[in-house]
Amino acid sequence: MSEVIRPRRLSPGDRVAVVAPSQSLAGVYPKVYAAGLATLRQTFGLEVVEFPSTTFEPEYSYYHPELRAADLNAAFRDDSIAGIVALIGGTDSIRLLPHLDVDLATAHPKVLLGYSDTATMLTTYAQAGLVTFNGPSVMAGFAQLSHFPELERHVREVLFEPTATLDYRPYPHWVDHYPNWHRQAGHEIGHPRPHDGWRWLQGSGAVQGRLFGGCIEVLQFLKGTRFWPAPEFFAGRILFLETSEEKPPVSFTEHWLRSLGVSGGLENLAGLLIGRPRDYTSAESRDLDAIVLQVLAEFGRSDLPVVSNLDFGHTDPQWILPNNVLAEVDVAGAALRLLEPAVA
Repeated sequence: MSEVIRPRRLSPGDRVAVVAPSQSLAGVYPKVYAAGLATLRQTFGLEVVEFPSTTFEPEYSYYHPELRAADLNAAFRDDSIAGIVALIGGTDSIRLLPHLDVDLATAHPKVLLGYSDTATMLTTYAQAGLVTFNGPSVMAGFAQLSHFPELERHVREVLFEPTATLDYRPYPHWVDHYPNWHRQAGHEIGHPRPHDGWRWLQGSGAVQGRLFGGCIEVLQFLKGTRFWPAPEFFAGRILFLETSEEKPPVSFTEHWLRSLGVSGGLENLAGLLIGRPRDYTSAESRDLDAIVLQVLAEFGRSDLPVVSNLDFGHTDPQWILPNNVLAEVDVAGAALRLLEPAVA
């Protein structure tokens, strides 16, 4: 990566593309989809452009990854489009990667936002220098935003009204389930729980590095392919990882980190951020912390700053974490911040 390429900030009235690079579920859960679109239109004042993949039937979408990729290419090509928001996640977006025109995206930079399975695309474009955004999707995040005023403010801070630095703050409450999407109004959430605190597991002082990461199971899909970064890419990075709603066992994270260590990816890493794991009990969450520290010790990285139980991933509300943006993990001051704007 030779340079960081920032998209321009979003403004009310901008046209944003909604695409379905993973599962195409707009027709399966139309009320949830409508709630997500309403947030983009009414809360943020954006003009939504629904791209063809949002209307695909799930089976048709599965058999045509090239058409899903075509939506992304077309959205980047269209200079009237200021941003691209993923519909929702899934499991097979890796199949889009051979069809993506990465040079086109870096020549026409714009906000690309999503999480979970969208991480395959976010990290692929990021390796070419583009700032991409790990955060809410249309159906999982924006549809429920009316319950989380702090999330609305955060989206504005990152994408619409950037400042020189931005401090991440814990949300006061969080949820990890939605009422059945077939039998609800579209914006409903489960029972909110009070925030139980970030956990500063190890490290001292303050470190800086450029953010990179995503859903750990989705990143696993990329290992061994040409879309996985070389070990030297991780040097000086602050890596962020989160687990999906499939609740991988603690041993999955153990093996994943050990593999990264053997490849050399942990050697010069600057910091590690772990998102709040969905569906884990308190004991399982603590076990996850312990195994992370164990693997880091195996590779001589007991010095690496590590913070867990953070507000990103498969629980709501979640932060937007911008790949390639310079950030700071301040262990001494118990603070996390961006040190530069994510958008131009």
